[in-house]
Amino acid sequence: MTHITTQLYQSPVGDLILGTFNDKLCLCNWRDKKNKAAVERRLFKHLNGSFKQGNNALLTTTSKQLDEYFKGQRTDFDLPLVLAGTAFQTQVWQTLQSIPYGQTTSYLQLAQTLGKDKAVRAVANANAANALSIIIPCHRIIGHNGKLVGYAGGLDTKQKLLQLETT
Repeated sequence: MTHITTQLYQSPVGDLILGTFNDKLCLCNWRDKKNKAAVERRLFKHLNGSFKQGNNALLTTTSKQLDEYFKGQRTDFDLPLVLAGTAFQTQVWQTLQSIPYGQTTSYLQLAQTLGKDKAVRAVANANAANALSIIIPCHRIIGHNGKLVGYAGGLDTKQKLLQLETT
């Protein structure tokens, strides 16, 4: 069995757990996330790896890029990623990455972009299962009425991230 190397990243809006597997980032998740255990089980299953605290060059680079993001110096991330999920989840996560910095879209618009107009709930569930918060910008998804809706890091954190991106 191989290892998912993890370390804690203390962001200005809450602690994140970063993880790498085979020189790719697989985890950037809120430490106190409600479904943290489900995300970790999915990573364990898909990657056949166990968690081990440590450090490596990619974790250092990820921390540096997150620092730049929080200072308003970075609008996108240049990191190798491994997406551990179903084909549909992976498709949703890849589409999330196309939402420009400082912009938002709704679950309905995301479903329409995927050509799956009736899959709004499935899109929302895939969004919630994102193991790479901020890196894959699920915080840019809002309700069709323009209101903030669910976010793993909490709505307060989501609001702060959106404000960071619009200032």
